[in-house]
Amino acid sequence: MNVTAVTQSVGAAPVTATQKTQDDASFTDKISNAVKSLDESHQIADSFAGAAATGDLESLTSYVVAATEAQLATQVTVLVRNKAISAFNQIMGMNI
Repeated sequence: MNVTAVTQSVGAAPVTATQKTQDDASFTDKISNAVKSLDESHQIADSFAGAAATGDLESLTSYVVAATEAQLATQVTVLVRNKAISAFNQIMGMNI
């Protein structure tokens, strides 16, 4: 199969080694930022929970919203992880 003809017909530029390295670093940065964001959402929910327990929180709905956001972020992270593991297992099961 002629890869050049396929990339030209699709309109995609061929990937060079330097582009691939930059994409890998970008993917790593995206994953790292996503995990940091997940941690921050849990820290915010925890701080609201502490404020609600001590009576310092003015609105209980702000805690409920923060806790729900943290829960949904965790669920999405777990689903993405499960998909990645499933894809890895499928690749490892391929015959060469």
